[in-house]
Amino acid sequence: MHRYDRRFSSPWIAFLGLIAAAGCTPRGANPGTGAANADITVGTTANDLAGLWEARRTFTTALAGPVTLTRTPAGWSAAMGTRAAPTSLGGDTIVALFGDSIGEFRGRLSGDEQRLVGWWIQARTVTNGTRYASPLALERVAGASAWRGTPDPLVDDITLWLRVERAANGATRAFIRNPQRNVGRQLGVAALTRDGARVQLRRAGRGDTLGDVSMEGELRPGGVLHTEVRGLTFDFRRADTTAGSDFFPRRTPSSAYVYRPPPAGADGWPVASAESVGFSREGLEQFARGLIDTPMDGVGASELHAVLVARHGKLVFEEYFHGMTRDQPHDTRSAAKSVGSLMMGAAMAHGVPLDTNTRVYEAMRAFAPAGARNARQSALMLKHLLTMSSGLDCDDRDSNSPGSEDVLTDQDAPPDWWRATLALKMIREPGEKAVYCSINPHLATGVLKAVAKRPVIGMFDEWLAQPLGITRYWLNLTPTNELFLGGGMRFLPRDFMKIGQLVLDGGTWRGQRVASPEWMRQSTSSLVALRTLRYGYLWWSVEYPFAGRTVRATFAGGNGGQLVMAVPELDLVVLTYAGNYADPMTYWLQEHLVPEKLLPALVHP
Repeated sequence: MHRYDRRFSSPWIAFLGLIAAAGCTPRGANPGTGAANADITVGTTANDLAGLWEARRTFTTALAGPVTLTRTPAGWSAAMGTRAAPTSLGGDTIVALFGDSIGEFRGRLSGDEQRLVGWWIQARTVTNGTRYASPLALERVAGASAWRGTPDPLVDDITLWLRVERAANGATRAFIRNPQRNVGRQLGVAALTRDGARVQLRRAGRGDTLGDVSMEGELRPGGVLHTEVRGLTFDFRRADTTAGSDFFPRRTPSSAYVYRPPPAGADGWPVASAESVGFSREGLEQFARGLIDTPMDGVGASELHAVLVARHGKLVFEEYFHGMTRDQPHDTRSAAKSVGSLMMGAAMAHGVPLDTNTRVYEAMRAFAPAGARNARQSALMLKHLLTMSSGLDCDDRDSNSPGSEDVLTDQDAPPDWWRATLALKMIREPGEKAVYCSINPHLATGVLKAVAKRPVIGMFDEWLAQPLGITRYWLNLTPTNELFLGGGMRFLPRDFMKIGQLVLDGGTWRGQRVASPEWMRQSTSSLVALRTLRYGYLWWSVEYPFAGRTVRATFAGGNGGQLVMAVPELDLVVLTYAGNYADPMTYWLQEHLVPEKLLPALVHP
């Protein structure tokens, strides 16, 4: 699990340039309060600004709506609204390019020609500079040689919360929270000072002194605090906390919480009551109230967005916080690496001539540097990439490491990250030592593509998404439009939780085989020591004391608190989504929340 966020500064410094180059229209979204445009009194002192302030921005392209592809004797044409797009054929793949500001469609006709099935690749997001591919099927228009469908791009938005409080010593304490990327931690705001309409947000200094200025703002008519954050402007307005606010875990007090079984849905999860699978209803209510009562008293406070629990294959607990819902996708960060392990197992189950001893440089000889390979390169196998023991000069904890995720993914020359990875030096023998580096699993997808001779996103959809009943997903892409397996895929919570059930059910989901039982056993085994835990093929493992014995848990973990955990001895799966990126709170979930808060509610193990 990557402890640190990908570089905070680069995407934000590029915000204005991206907006101009991509034709994105920034839309400021104010909190839905009756006082948003009123002439709010802000007094004359810093303490007069005490309270909760909110700023939202959503970035969108100028065009939206259905995409239509039409076939004529002269060839194919494409349109979105009034915008026409050039089309091309690459084999049986139809490509429609709507431009860098909108996106592109890539797909193939079904055998009966009733559908054009493929992906919508949206324009680079402003918030992190990444392109995402989401599934898109165009349905044939009755009586015409035309196919139409509406893309489902990832929403590109940012919310900033500014909390201002009167300190006991008369100073004005302040901090910023941001659920999407936790930029408040990087900004380091600790105090607010004011000179008339001019406002400065300052970092902490030594002792009682103020540090340097993190950001500046100006009070404007209507009670607006206008600020600039790394080249992007935000207008803060007071939040109407009397009506509740998503800044807090829940808009209503925890005393009103009463446990209810999750509702049935079309996602394939059976649902049941807590009592029917051995949980105490009172225990789960106490667990939930503790989460709801979490004080939002600083940038390091827990920011849980979702907690889901399943036992005996049934979903029994599903709660969302800070305004999230079950229909919202969430960044899975490095927890998506475990999806890569499943993809390897799925490929083997479908007959791809791949195994853990596949030689990396041999399989990817078309991407490897010219010339003879040295002994270490010749010895590098797929299993070394999957256990983070490749020996390549890459370490995500070392900002000077040429192969670290931040260094390699923040450059565009070369844009092919597989080729760049294969050009790295090997500083130790493969298998000698496990060192966490996100480029290892990404290189594994290159091996998969080279051996299978198929696009990776196609294999993901056919061999993983379809058997799991996942119809909505967002895959983050490299500059060459390859799926980046270092982390960052977006899934709905119920869908992502299914990978934990696969661990318990030996690679099947509701009778659909994804990977073999042997692959699931091997990939989740304790194969190497990594940091303070054990690691398998892109799966972590940890042991917990429970009911007088020790139980072993296998989990996919990602920066910020993304977690899918399976506890085979208890037939239990837990999912968490959270926003504590680049914060030690990331580890609180598997180290304390599960063993100390959740497991005690299980009274019939």
